[in-house]
Amino acid sequence: MGAGPAGSKSKGWCWWLILIVIAAVAVTAAVITIRKKSHHSEAAPVPGPPGAIAKKYADALKIGLQFFDVQKSGKLVNNKISWRGDSALQDGSEEDLDLSKGMYDAGDHIKFGFPMAFTATVLSWAILEYGDQMNAVKQLGPAQDSLKWITDYLINAHPSENVLYIQVGDPDMDHKCWERPEAMTEKRPLTQVNTSSPGTEVAAETAAAMASASLVFKTINPTYSKSLLKHAQQLFTFADTYRGSYSVSIPQVQTYYNSTGYEDELLWAATWLYHATGDQSYLKYVTVQNGKAFARWGSPTWFSWDNKLAGTQVLLSRVSFFSAKEASNEENLGLQMYRKTAGSVMCGLLPDSPTATSSRTDNGLIWVSEWNSLQHPVASAFLAVLYSDYMLTSRTSTLYCDGSSYTPADLRKFAISQADYVLGNNPMKMSYLVGSGSNYPQYVHHRGASIPADADTGCSDGFKWLNSTEPNPNIAVGALVVQSSEQKIAFFIDGTAVLLKAEKVRILSIESLGFLLRREDLLIKPIENTVN
Repeated sequence: MGAGPAGSKSKGWCWWLILIVIAAVAVTAAVITIRKKSHHSEAAPVPGPPGAIAKKYADALKIGLQFFDVQKSGKLVNNKISWRGDSALQDGSEEDLDLSKGMYDAGDHIKFGFPMAFTATVLSWAILEYGDQMNAVKQLGPAQDSLKWITDYLINAHPSENVLYIQVGDPDMDHKCWERPEAMTEKRPLTQVNTSSPGTEVAAETAAAMASASLVFKTINPTYSKSLLKHAQQLFTFADTYRGSYSVSIPQVQTYYNSTGYEDELLWAATWLYHATGDQSYLKYVTVQNGKAFARWGSPTWFSWDNKLAGTQVLLSRVSFFSAKEASNEENLGLQMYRKTAGSVMCGLLPDSPTATSSRTDNGLIWVSEWNSLQHPVASAFLAVLYSDYMLTSRTSTLYCDGSSYTPADLRKFAISQADYVLGNNPMKMSYLVGSGSNYPQYVHHRGASIPADADTGCSDGFKWLNSTEPNPNIAVGALVVQSSEQKIAFFIDGTAVLLKAEKVRILSIESLGFLLRREDLLIKPIENTVN
């Protein structure tokens, strides 16, 4: 596998918490039922591992999704978290915008548009593929509500075609304060990208979020779906026309969510727009015009908020598995290259493969970087589950890895191993998903969780709660902690390691969603658009 995301990290705060939730969605499958669709040939049930929904994974899904509620900004509706209240109601008012919604980042109070948009994209993907499983455990509604909370914010952050607000708040000022979001009084400046200060990667990722979400809401809220798609198309045009990295235009973001390049986001966004519109020009964009230049065919990489190549490869493999309508020979050749590279990614993940990555611990956990250490195993599990299901649905029985052959069941086995590790099958016998099981971290670096709901604190006097030796008075349900090594994670038990205590990742384990639902009756079906 390619090099890890060194230099592209945000010091471990990221949004990969949603990943364990999605991974949960996917790891739960007993019988995979292929829904008959006109674009699929002779769909029929394909046997999978026996059993009903595994309660462990269904519970993990529910717990993981609650972290969205923990992180919400704005005027809360149907608030399910007793210690949370309305906050940041004036965000955006200096520009006559309503940017009160959205999600806070990790345990802080900044809204970073780049990772937030990525969260929306992957959550949409999970809903589109595993919505039936979410619905079976009564979590589809909460997932859709959380997605809309983010996309409402993203719509308002895009007030004109070539302007996108990509951040609310000052991270440096935020780090000088330790207070509940409901009690914030500091100024919260806005940061934007535009034609003179471009931000291709963040604009393209936001386009991907809007396009994928437009598919989620296509039948349940058609007007909203059309609005999302319009914004997505405008943002993609903006991103592609005014190319430039936001890390160059706005150097201060390098400390937090530094970007290592924007080419992958352009491919990712165009791929989602192809699925959302069926417009062949987007397929040509990713397979012909920019495939050779941007796609790094034949070079497997890790999937993350900064690098979308592996996700794009798997998503385009879906098109290849199910045959693209009206694709030219040149476009089909490009699709084959994406699928071939996605297959190489899968071969790298399988522990017994001749090309297996060495980036894993002695206990089998994928290990790429000490910072955000759980994002890669969870993201990898999510992609493995998706790819295995695409194989099953297309009746592709074998994955070849340098002379050895593997099945969809092998990919599921790998995904389950990563999910189970995160949920407690690890040397510490600890669940790294807060609120899951009986043994999980009690000392989480999270302002709201660490301060009693009735405490009256200002900007600086709240640090006594950060430095407290007592467990958090509030539970950050669904938070996925990060470990810097299998040994050091032990410090989470007693809270003595401030560094580790301070590093909890924040992507509500979206991919984890998919991989936690995938142990169940899985209905892989065409994404509802004009493509498949």
